[in-house]
Amino acid sequence: MHNNMKPEDISFGYLLSDVTLLFRKHFDRRAVRFGLTRAQWRAIKMLHHREENLRQTELAELLEMEPIAVGRVIDRLQAAGFVERHPDPKDRRAWRLHLTPRARAVIDDMQDIGRGLRKDATAGIGVEELKQALAVIGRIKDNLQALEQGETDRD
Repeated sequence: MHNNMKPEDISFGYLLSDVTLLFRKHFDRRAVRFGLTRAQWRAIKMLHHREENLRQTELAELLEMEPIAVGRVIDRLQAAGFVERHPDPKDRRAWRLHLTPRARAVIDDMQDIGRGLRKDATAGIGVEELKQALAVIGRIKDNLQALEQGETDRD
């Protein structure tokens, strides 16, 4: 697609955006039977990996989302029976989040969907190529985060 283009002619941001949109589209198609959005799945996955008992504000930080947006995600997960809120014994204003058996029942299936999609997306790409691509993208992310930090320092 970009073989005859010079590096400075490639719209890196658009390419990454397209890949992200396609991942989301295909993930949503595969996960529709569980009735979970990506944001809801990310919240469940994070709670599962962090062994639950997180406060909503902690979950928001881990997901890099605004607390109010995470609150809405948790509201929907609670209404659907995937998450329960328990009062925080140390802070009456806070809630601790816990997965329900219904959430635990879909975790393996949702992880299988993610693995299958990654396998399909990387078909024909060698392990070393993939490692190199991920390393480069990781460095680009680091550079952008450093820019963000520099902007924060100047404010």
